[in-house]
Amino acid sequence: MSRIDKAPPGRGKTLLAGLAAFSLLALALAGCSQKASRPPCPAGQVCLQMGNGSEPASLDPHKITGTWEDRIVSDLMVGLTTDDKDGKSVPGMAERWTTSPDGKTWTFYLRDAVWSDGVPVTADDFVFALQRIMDPKTASEYASLLYFIRNAQPVNEGKAPKDALGVRALSPKVLEITLEHPAPYLPELAKHQTMLPVPKHVVEKWGDAWSQPAHYVSNGPYLLKSWSLGDHVAAVKNPRFYDAKNVCVDQVNYYPTNDAIGAERRVRRGELDANADIQSNRIAFLRERMPDYVHTYTYLGVAYLAFNSAVPAFKDKRVRVALDMAIDREFITNKLLRGGQKPAYTFVPPGVANYTQAAAPGWAAWPLAKRQAEARRLLAAAGYGPNNPLKIEIKHRNTPDPMLFMPAVQADWKEVGVETALVQNETQIAYAAYRSRDFQVADAAWIADYNDAMSFLYLQQSSTGSQNYGDYKNPIFDDLLARADNEPDAKVRAAYLAQAEQIMLDDAAVAPVFFYVNKNLVSPKITGWADNIVDHHRTRYLCVGKPRS
Repeated sequence: MSRIDKAPPGRGKTLLAGLAAFSLLALALAGCSQKASRPPCPAGQVCLQMGNGSEPASLDPHKITGTWEDRIVSDLMVGLTTDDKDGKSVPGMAERWTTSPDGKTWTFYLRDAVWSDGVPVTADDFVFALQRIMDPKTASEYASLLYFIRNAQPVNEGKAPKDALGVRALSPKVLEITLEHPAPYLPELAKHQTMLPVPKHVVEKWGDAWSQPAHYVSNGPYLLKSWSLGDHVAAVKNPRFYDAKNVCVDQVNYYPTNDAIGAERRVRRGELDANADIQSNRIAFLRERMPDYVHTYTYLGVAYLAFNSAVPAFKDKRVRVALDMAIDREFITNKLLRGGQKPAYTFVPPGVANYTQAAAPGWAAWPLAKRQAEARRLLAAAGYGPNNPLKIEIKHRNTPDPMLFMPAVQADWKEVGVETALVQNETQIAYAAYRSRDFQVADAAWIADYNDAMSFLYLQQSSTGSQNYGDYKNPIFDDLLARADNEPDAKVRAAYLAQAEQIMLDDAAVAPVFFYVNKNLVSPKITGWADNIVDHHRTRYLCVGKPRS
């Protein structure tokens, strides 16, 4: 029997019919609202039109958190390391580096390179950038990612001066970074936005206004030309980039495309060359109609629900566990999304380097009916039932996948007596609410910053700050992560991390829902595109049509 046949009476047919109606409406609206033509490209140049998901909140590397922002900023800026066409870390501003025997001191030797205004890129720019992101006045949401640098946390918390940070310029072309503990993943993280340089001479002159198009100075393959809010960000080839001779695309425009179906139509019409998402339940259809356009690949990402620990009901572990076990992940992935996503009963995705996944909760193997019965029992034990139903609100993003599966979660929780309201927000607004704790249950997703389990587990660390949306705190969990940080043996370190994940799962700190696949709609006219596990496709490696000789 199909999953719909096993659904509670009417649930499957009603839900799928409603989603079909939503898709038809979205298609109709998309046809009316999207631009009708491809923007002109200067004669003799190669132009790329990219659908980029959401509107960026900023183009300052220290102010961004989203993949849609990283796609732009990592075309403008190059860190100590950078991506190759397969998304792997390769030398960037640093031509080479050395590591001390204890793994705590890294020395990076910079190439000869200049900013787009001709000023040399120096080790001082990196020192300045790292001190700036850790400065509490910058209020960078991602600063905690760099707490492995010596004194980073006390500097970020205002308990130490910025020059106490373990970074220094040994010479204009030699940068030294001293760590609190070994971090073998540093070359992978060194390409992340948190470690990108910023032009010291420009930021000191313009302050936070340096990232406006009129003042933006970059060291990467592209220059910021303009930013029309709600329309597009335009970048042009940087002639001073150290590898400019191998960059094909002369101009790239990045468009916010929250409406994936509308973007799909624009790709079909040739107005966009690619879009950084596909509505999951349309993948099979598009593989029939546009087979050369559909790209899906394994991805290091998880979709999950965060419980705000300030909500009285969620202080009771029984409530969190009940909500966690009541979600029918198989229905969501197999019947709704249908894009290759896998049900998630753990937080760290499969495929993460040097890691063996923690065991899923015992109830993960139970039939749905048994899980629902146990969820009702746990809720009753916590004081909730027909005469006192639990009433909660899920705040979620208005992007394609959440719009599909949030009604399913709502239906699942209704089956165990929970009254759930859904409130959708544009992605930036939703995440701003999560960071300010303006939510009860948050629909969130996380894509690895670097290929290591710590990139996921640190989100629930008590010191993480705004990105630990539910403010989960468990000293045993924190201690295991600290042990992992200071453990040189890779197998022992992985065991500490797995123990920490097990504790987090047993606590139902969050409810993992599914593991991602990356999904891109790419015109066959684009050459140089390589599907990869981090979903990084830097414009410098792409071309449109026949590459120039």
